[in-house]
Amino acid sequence: MIHNPQMECMAREDMRKLQSERLAATVKRCYENVPFYKRKMDELGVKPEDIKSIDDVTKLPFTTKYDLRDEYPFGLQAVPADQIKRIHASSGTTGKPVVGVYTQNDLDMWSECVARVLAVGDIGPGDVVQVAYGYGLFTGGLGVHDGIAKAGAIQLPTSSGNSSKQIMMMQDMGTAAIAATPSYALHLAEVMEKMKVDPASLKLRVGFFGAEPWTWGIRRELEAKFHIKAIDIYGLTEMCGPGVGGECEYQDGTHVWEDMFLPEILNPETLEPVAPGEVGELVITSLCKEAMPILRYRTRDLTSLNYEPCKCGRTAVRMGKVLGRSDDMLIIRGVNVFPSQIETVLTEFPAFTPQYFITVDRKGNEDTFDLDVELREEFFSPNPGKQMPFIKPLYDRLVSLTGIKPNIHIQPPGTIERSTGKAKHVNDKRDFSNWQK
Repeated sequence: MIHNPQMECMAREDMRKLQSERLAATVKRCYENVPFYKRKMDELGVKPEDIKSIDDVTKLPFTTKYDLRDEYPFGLQAVPADQIKRIHASSGTTGKPVVGVYTQNDLDMWSECVARVLAVGDIGPGDVVQVAYGYGLFTGGLGVHDGIAKAGAIQLPTSSGNSSKQIMMMQDMGTAAIAATPSYALHLAEVMEKMKVDPASLKLRVGFFGAEPWTWGIRRELEAKFHIKAIDIYGLTEMCGPGVGGECEYQDGTHVWEDMFLPEILNPETLEPVAPGEVGELVITSLCKEAMPILRYRTRDLTSLNYEPCKCGRTAVRMGKVLGRSDDMLIIRGVNVFPSQIETVLTEFPAFTPQYFITVDRKGNEDTFDLDVELREEFFSPNPGKQMPFIKPLYDRLVSLTGIKPNIHIQPPGTIERSTGKAKHVNDKRDFSNWQK
């Protein structure tokens, strides 16, 4: 099912024309109402009238999360306060949070984005959608919540946590779809097994998972454990929240809603465009936001774009699976390592759960790389000798993929901390401030 065929299936030339018109209007709004952007554009010698088409986007300044934090809380606001209807914010775990403000039109457009993704699962009137994202300042809960209303379905706002009750709600309310982080959904699957609930007894048929990178191995596990179709939903607070894009039924890339967002893929080092289909950093410009328009936001997400029409009929560009974040990349003994690589390898070995935790430290002049993993209940033994047949192939595979020799520690099943929100997989203890250049 396609929610909005006019926009999702628009001819490429017509989309370029619409994007160009909306980009010019957005740049004008930024220049006239946001001092930060006026200053940035003046420094580059760029005026709003210089932006005539999307080809001119490269003339515009970039925006980073540091800019958003420097302008905290309302420095990028482009409308008077009496037009603001809602405020959201990121967790701000590494400093000031990123704030998002919304007019009523912004909220309506956001709901439209989410409804397009929900349509992939044929979600409509009569369907119960269980929202197990956190509610509050985090955009996940309320963002999906409003999209469900736009789709005409039934909202079940369970939020995250209280996992046994989540399973009970699935049973008693006849949940047709669940929205959650993939890591929390995996935890729910474990709880469901302990409660001896047969997934075939549920009405659940689709899950919408996002807010953190996840692999095809995790998708297969979620689909097998819940007997569902697992759909990737992509978003970020800086643009709106969940719903910037989503997969279709063919799961061959995430459709980005180009009538509202203009994506680019750039080399993260040179900030120059990469060849079509090549991996680089995703940069997005909002095209419809009123309260807080954003120009060329550096997401740090590493992915690619495919402009070929999709088998589903949508012409909206398809974004490849996010491989990781350029600022999440670990450099260990001079080698680039992404946490998602560890997750991918773990899902290749049926004896292991997908749970893991990486600890990086520095002893003497050498980096250390410790990896905590879990064996499934039926394979676990506290006897180190019986663990070795499982450790050796995992070790060999990780060395082959990354070139790094990890110290692997097998933990008892269920002991690695589960998350009800975004999963935390890394603790980097190295103190770079004391390193000599």
